[in-house]
Amino acid sequence: MKIVVIGATSGIAEHCCRLWLVEQPAELVLVARDAAKLDRIATDLRVRSPASTVTTMQGNFLDNAFIQRVVDGTVASGPIDIALIAHGWMPDNQVGLDLATCEEILDVNAVSPVLFAEAFAAHFTKAGRGTIAIIGSVAGDVTRKTNYLYGASKALLTRYAQGLDHRLLGSGVKVVLIKPGPTDTPITEQLKAAGRRMAPVEDVGRATV
Repeated sequence: MKIVVIGATSGIAEHCCRLWLVEQPAELVLVARDAAKLDRIATDLRVRSPASTVTTMQGNFLDNAFIQRVVDGTVASGPIDIALIAHGWMPDNQVGLDLATCEEILDVNAVSPVLFAEAFAAHFTKAGRGTIAIIGSVAGDVTRKTNYLYGASKALLTRYAQGLDHRLLGSGVKVVLIKPGPTDTPITEQLKAAGRRMAPVEDVGRATV
């Protein structure tokens, strides 16, 4: 099985990778923005599953050329079974942010995942196979003042995944939208500090896989 993970340093994505490798040796391509975290996770996965192949790619997720290069490169080395798009970013408080930060929230959480999915969809439809899995969030269902930009970006992902699934109906390509609730990962540290109940990341990873 060949799996490409976009946003491999995500807590949920990391646990998904561990579970996949428990099931059977696999070929993993891990893509992330943070080189140091990416290397640490890749090293851990290689130790866990010496029979698996784990390669990494690091770059700017807001660079269209990088996105295209990642997708074209991973497809060129062999058919992909699953593309998991898992990256995201949520500032602690989204009230009164400057416009550049507002733009970055929308770009990281909505525009970038959509562009990755579009690039994968173009290749998968030619092959007539593959699964595009996108991690969204229940934050897109109801937005609040502290997370309304993040929530709006996840709402876009929900509608996009719905439309992409409709577009690819009958093509042999599956589109899966995963919408976790609050999960115990670095992105929700401020919620945990405020006393909110968090789902264990291991459980969310297991449900995702």
